Amino acid sequence: MTSTAALTIDDLWKRFGATQALRGVSLRAEAGRVLALIGENGAGKSTLMKILAGDVQPDRGEMTLVGQPYAPRTPLAARHAGVAMIYQELSLAPHLSIEDNVFLGREQHVFGWIDRAAQRRRLQQVLAELGRPNLSPQTIVSDLSPGVRQIVEIARALLFDARVIIFDEPTSSLPHDDVQRLFKVIADLKARGIAVIYISHFLEEIRAVADDVQVLRDGRDEGRFLLKNVSDDELVRRMVGRQVDELFPSSQRRFGEVLLEVENLSGVGRPPYGASLTLRRGEILGVAGLVGSGRTELLRCIMGLDPIRSGQVRCGAAQFTSASPAQRIRSGVGFVSEDRKHEGLAQNLSISDNLQLSRFGKVAVAGLLSPKRCEAAAQDLIRSLAIKCRDGKQEICRLSGGNQQKAAIGRVLFQEADVLLLDEPTRGIDVGAKAEIYRLMDQLAQQGKAVLFVSSYLPELMGVCDRIAVMNRGRLVALRDIADWTEEAILAEAVA
Repeated sequence: MTSTAALTIDDLWKRFGATQALRGVSLRAEAGRVLALIGENGAGKSTLMKILAGDVQPDRGEMTLVGQPYAPRTPLAARHAGVAMIYQELSLAPHLSIEDNVFLGREQHVFGWIDRAAQRRRLQQVLAELGRPNLSPQTIVSDLSPGVRQIVEIARALLFDARVIIFDEPTSSLPHDDVQRLFKVIADLKARGIAVIYISHFLEEIRAVADDVQVLRDGRDEGRFLLKNVSDDELVRRMVGRQVDELFPSSQRRFGEVLLEVENLSGVGRPPYGASLTLRRGEILGVAGLVGSGRTELLRCIMGLDPIRSGQVRCGAAQFTSASPAQRIRSGVGFVSEDRKHEGLAQNLSISDNLQLSRFGKVAVAGLLSPKRCEAAAQDLIRSLAIKCRDGKQEICRLSGGNQQKAAIGRVLFQEADVLLLDEPTRGIDVGAKAEIYRLMDQLAQQGKAVLFVSSYLPELMGVCDRIAVMNRGRLVALRDIADWTEEAILAEAVA
């Protein structure tokens, strides 16, 4: 059966100052099919989607929507034309109801008054079609889970009669069950004849949901394929411009003495509940579990960021029951937050300042910062971590996600941590940057560092860890050598 083009893009170009973001990109989104769009950070995906959504105008090129010229000047114009964007960070007003969000700017009126009854009838019909018949239109959005908020965004798109719906990293903050529900909704959108463009860094996720895949690199087309006809290795090669033969490093690590010991650790009114583990020099210990299982809380208690009700944390000769993060840092513990944007880095500061933020005393002379020392220390870290930037004075918010993540790890290294607590260090970065983070973790373990590594992505846990612990409802329920685990066994422990 031949599919009809809902959206076509021909020879699209866009420049921002000295940066050529798009270089003659063409694309075809077909009704009733899912097109996956993949590429490294900086490949041009975001620019292309912003043009489609009316946020940015191209320098040249043509677009058509259902055979008619398409050139939206605003996001509202794009929505009225039939193109809806479901952003990674959802664009809902949290203080308003579902109904008010969905009909915002497009309210239904009778004699000048908003027809609430008609709005709710239409909204409830669409919510029922999306598998949420019991969701009240009057519910305040801030009371909804991330997965349900996405359903609200999709409902809004359908009520705008969307012909094309674009999903930008839609599963980045969703638990497993909500991801499966989202995939079912996308299958229903296909059945309606809607064209779906799906952006993701996860190849196995793309294979679960998409029909076709198009690769961008450095603002250029690198090929379009039927997913069933192309291998993951070929897609990775097209994305990064080189063969990534070993995504997960496989070095032989030597374990030394115990650097971190956690004994019966419990938080105050929240996870963890009686968690115990040991972490050896030269070891990478992974922590798996569902969203909300207490993985992040475990790391925060170890770091002293969350209060401890009972239990102990030992790092070398130091023993803590209530010590502050500053004391943990002095004892050789470093923490990289899962929330890179709001907690992990100071976005308005330079790369140099971020790298040295925890230990400015190392680059001070007589209590005053030495610009020469700051610059030299920053350049050493930038060089050793292969951070792609102009120089150490560049604002960290200007870096790609992968380079920001390397800088966050660099800050921990600058404070001379022997124990690294890494919470979702590869979330939201592309496959090439992930490979660099995996190699960096492996190198740190070979240098005698100890890494406690939280991740929701089971393949990377299986690929880089020496042991894996599983958390379930705030409790650490299993801890085994990597040879004793399968992905299925990890999931079984996580959901039991």
